[in-house]
Amino acid sequence: MVDDDPSIVAVVSEILVAEGHEVVSAENGAEALAKVNGEALVLLDMRMPVLDGWGFAARLRERSATYPIVVMTAAENARRWAEEIGADGYLAKPFDIDALIAAVERHTTRKH
Repeated sequence: MVDDDPSIVAVVSEILVAEGHEVVSAENGAEALAKVNGEALVLLDMRMPVLDGWGFAARLRERSATYPIVVMTAAENARRWAEEIGADGYLAKPFDIDALIAAVERHTTRKH
């Protein structure tokens, strides 16, 4: 999970851990690139300092990595931004717990 808002990271992590998923978090795209290692899914905020979602997605593709990405953003154009980076899905913030769980289940092939 990549998001620069610690409260969002805490809440989403708590929900996903309760659902049986392992969560690795990063505050920005640069930190996420250093940490990504076989994850089943990347939950990606788009507007972040250091390296934003667009930069993260581009660098991940340069590595030929094929992780599913679900964009999480409060922007009105969440869908368009997800399409711009070739994401597999998106969640517009604020999203409800059921939508989060459904998105993660839909885009992961295994639980950690």
